[in-house]
Amino acid sequence: MKLRVLSYNIHKGFTIGNRAFILSEIRNALRDMNADILFLQEVLGDHEDKKCKIPDWATAIQFEYLADSVWPHFAYGKNAIYPGGHHGNAILSKFPIIDWSNTPLMTNNYEHRGLLKAKIEIPILEKEIILANTHLNLTQMGRNKQAKMIIESLGQDKDYPWILVGDFNDWNGKIARQIEKELGAKEVFKFLHGKYSPTFPSFKPLLSLDRAFTYKIIPVTATTLMDSHWRKLSDHLPLFIEIEIPD
Repeated sequence: MKLRVLSYNIHKGFTIGNRAFILSEIRNALRDMNADILFLQEVLGDHEDKKCKIPDWATAIQFEYLADSVWPHFAYGKNAIYPGGHHGNAILSKFPIIDWSNTPLMTNNYEHRGLLKAKIEIPILEKEIILANTHLNLTQMGRNKQAKMIIESLGQDKDYPWILVGDFNDWNGKIARQIEKELGAKEVFKFLHGKYSPTFPSFKPLLSLDRAFTYKIIPVTATTLMDSHWRKLSDHLPLFIEIEIPD
């Protein structure tokens, strides 16, 4: 069985440089891709200040607005909390989520990160798989510590197929190599195309910051969405992959 998966740092619904709020355009673009599972980073769970100041603010709870009527199952990991709101990572799924958790990946007082994990059930296969979504630090030292925490967490899920995606800020590939080596996972783009895909900045992607790993799951296709409208929606480009779940 093949699943369509999309990972995207939505930059809280703003264009690069925060020049315009375009969450409705992001929602339309995501729906056009018809993915089975969405992994989203920098998702606002609430923000009262912006809701009052921005006339076309559709909703403060962005993951509910994006999921509405298409992805009936979702989980949200609150990481950064501040006066008036919070943001974090979200997983939206067409398959039932039977369990989920959000593990803090704090390494300093300034970057509030987490690892959101959800276990979904695929009824047609009578199988459960683990979905993991994260957004790592800007510093190498912080990412190294976070990688150890992620490896420890997913190391406990060896009996399940899993997929780990997100904004790793891993421009030099060090974290990817560590995860592949210690967890026996495949980074999908490197496995299929021989290299990581550049995703940042969206208008002229030079840095490969985003990653997609699979374990006991077969990568089939991997594409970075580079059409002109994607270049205007966020500061990152989305990763779109197809995976095959063995019977």
